[in-house]
Amino acid sequence: MQMTRQWQTDAIGAEANLRIGEARIPEVSGTMIRVRTQAVSLNFRDRLVLESGMGLPLQFPFVPASDMAGVVEAVGPHVRRFKPGDLVISTFSPDWIDGRGPGTARTPPYQTRGGFYPGVLSEHAVLSEEWFTLAPKTLDAAEASTLPCAGLTAWFALIECGKLKAGDKVLVQGTGGVALFGLQIAKAHGAEVFITSGSAEKLERAQALGADHLINRHEGDWVERLHQLTGDYGADHVLEIVGGPHLGQALKAVAVNGRISVIGVFEGFEVSAPVAPLLLKAPVVQGITVGHRRALEDLVRAVDQTGLKPVIDRRYAFAELPQALDHLYRGPFGKVVIEF
Repeated sequence: MQMTRQWQTDAIGAEANLRIGEARIPEVSGTMIRVRTQAVSLNFRDRLVLESGMGLPLQFPFVPASDMAGVVEAVGPHVRRFKPGDLVISTFSPDWIDGRGPGTARTPPYQTRGGFYPGVLSEHAVLSEEWFTLAPKTLDAAEASTLPCAGLTAWFALIECGKLKAGDKVLVQGTGGVALFGLQIAKAHGAEVFITSGSAEKLERAQALGADHLINRHEGDWVERLHQLTGDYGADHVLEIVGGPHLGQALKAVAVNGRISVIGVFEGFEVSAPVAPLLLKAPVVQGITVGHRRALEDLVRAVDQTGLKPVIDRRYAFAELPQALDHLYRGPFGKVVIEF
């Protein structure tokens, strides 16, 4: 019987309960593939799940995290999409291949990796080939592991749903993983990018990635500054990553008939905003729940075509998961990755 090491917890309550354990590696059959994990990218959501469970039916021992890249070691006799040696990445919502998402009005879906389904912080995984897609040829495993959630969220907001075009004005809030992907994807499509941050040093680093306009939110009213920079036009696309009552600021910033993609929950799970700009500007306000596999495949092709390189703030070793989770609270510039 082959065994694999994995990070796991037996109860909700942050990393205090985390430990490295072992699990049996299942046999490969049918349309299953065995993947040897090389890198796992962490998201702030991973901390929320560990600390609160987020109301999800976690199965214990629970393996956290949703985003990985690894090499296919073996394939079942009916596998058609992959072969041994392929570098693959996980899909965040394995049941969502394309089109309308699963679920109903009464029960919206949240059947994702690292929550409803077990996570990816394991040295090996044996799962259906439908749960993976090929990684970009131009990225290493750590870089590729950042695409399934952060990369796809920005892509789904701006390209799949937002139909971004050259010359559009895009407002990006902060310098975390989704924000920097938004910046890079927008620039690759010829957009004009405005980025906010409370750190002058991070704004300089964002400028090096191609940001056109830097707005320090500690130096006055950032919405007023955006209005000045755009001649009162505002932003065609707003990546609303803060959440809570901050939606009101996004409504002030968005252009008439623009688009706000609601992504983050840093300031709370209950959003609020004044109704006047919502009615008078008539923007599209769209919730973004990452995206489907077909869009991830589109993103992979775009990465190879454009040469986009995900921004990794720091790479940690497998045994350093607690330190990597702490790094998420310090506000990384880009992504935090665990390498195996």
